[in-house]
Amino acid sequence: MFGLANPDRFLRFTRPLTPVLWVGAGLLLAVGTWLSFVAPEDYQQGDTVRIMFVHVPAASVGLGIYLALGISSFFALVFRHPLADAAARAAALPGAAYTFLALITGSLWGKPMWGAFWVWGDARLMSELVLLLFYIGYMALRASIDDEAKAARAAAVLGLVGLINLPIVKFSVDWWNTLHQPASLLREDGPSMAPAMLTPLLIMMAAFGVFFLAYWITSIRTEIVRRRVLSLSARRAMEADHA
Repeated sequence: MFGLANPDRFLRFTRPLTPVLWVGAGLLLAVGTWLSFVAPEDYQQGDTVRIMFVHVPAASVGLGIYLALGISSFFALVFRHPLADAAARAAALPGAAYTFLALITGSLWGKPMWGAFWVWGDARLMSELVLLLFYIGYMALRASIDDEAKAARAAAVLGLVGLINLPIVKFSVDWWNTLHQPASLLREDGPSMAPAMLTPLLIMMAAFGVFFLAYWITSIRTEIVRRRVLSLSARRAMEADHA
């Protein structure tokens, strides 16, 4: 795994893997979407329950993406490895998109269930919003500093600080009174969902996860090429100045 920290080795290893991930994500998404629509209605929520098949994967994968961003930021900050910095940078946009999707679908789900699109002060909602703000802050900080090295270091520090919020998002329903329902999947006594609901949910979670991996790897590969082009252009400019 650590051998892939070498950019050339990473490019060679991921070249055949990338199209497989894109195709796999498309197939999983198609199957998961179909199963989500043919799943039976919930006896309490009716067809509204189908929002769950987008909301839960978006929220779960969005949380995992920030963990990947934080770990990548650690290696970028401590070991100054450019590939780790590229990985952190590539994770920010899809992570923000997933988290935003989780907030939107959660609001649509909450209106018929709780009677409101948003409840200020709810621990899960607020910690998820803070997660989105960390994503946006990370991208904004990188964009606001012209020096890429300084931008990478500053963003890495912010990425590490944001890790503090992850356990708050995860365990907020256990630590505080919240409108959000407790965990239905990761329970000591096993999932509390019926197979007809659990199967499409797991497939959609896999689809969202594989889609992120495909996007992430593609973005890292693009970032490696971009930096090499910039380095080559700078070298040629210096040679032209000395000529």
